[in-house]
Amino acid sequence: MSQPTHVLAFSRTTGFRHGSIEPAVEALRGLSAERGWTTEHTEDPATFADDLLARADVVVFLLTTGDVLDEAQQGALERWLKRGRGWVGVHSASDTEYDWPWYAGLVGAYFAAHPAIQTATVRVASREHPATAHLPAAWEREDEWYDFRTNPRADVDVLMTVDESTYQGGGMGRDHPIAWSRAYGGGRSFYTALGHTDASWADPAFLAHVAGGITWAAGR
Repeated sequence: MSQPTHVLAFSRTTGFRHGSIEPAVEALRGLSAERGWTTEHTEDPATFADDLLARADVVVFLLTTGDVLDEAQQGALERWLKRGRGWVGVHSASDTEYDWPWYAGLVGAYFAAHPAIQTATVRVASREHPATAHLPAAWEREDEWYDFRTNPRADVDVLMTVDESTYQGGGMGRDHPIAWSRAYGGGRSFYTALGHTDASWADPAFLAHVAGGITWAAGR
């Protein structure tokens, strides 16, 4: 019998702090109960040490912002991922660790700007990934729509884009990825730009999206 997936959720912020962190942590605990995972939540960067990380199958950067790990802790995360583990970044994980080149590849693209929270249409590019298999081809939802400093398409498998013709203030043009996955650093990386609002963390479709990303990152 295989061991349950162990998820380490990390939500430290040294910049903007999302009010949705607490609902997100509670939602992850609910998903864990439903899916038979074990979930540990921390904001202590000292958890990023070789012996402590070893128990985790997936690390989730859950609405992190700013410079959250020091150099030694960064090295521990790199070594951990190299052992075939999985990383998941949610929303402002792309507003994190701007001066760490390895992390730039892990997250795929850094945050640039966003307009006001509003409803837009998400276009699902791949129905073969666990994070998107349950979604309609056009998924209408309200969130905070991130623009990125670069388009990650050349380096990642784009799972979803947001249609800028369906909302005001988008700055990336016709090709605007908002969720993607990739093999990276010996392991797996999944990122979704969704999840700013409290309501997201009570939305079954969004929760299944996050759960699918975690499942994929765990290699399950």
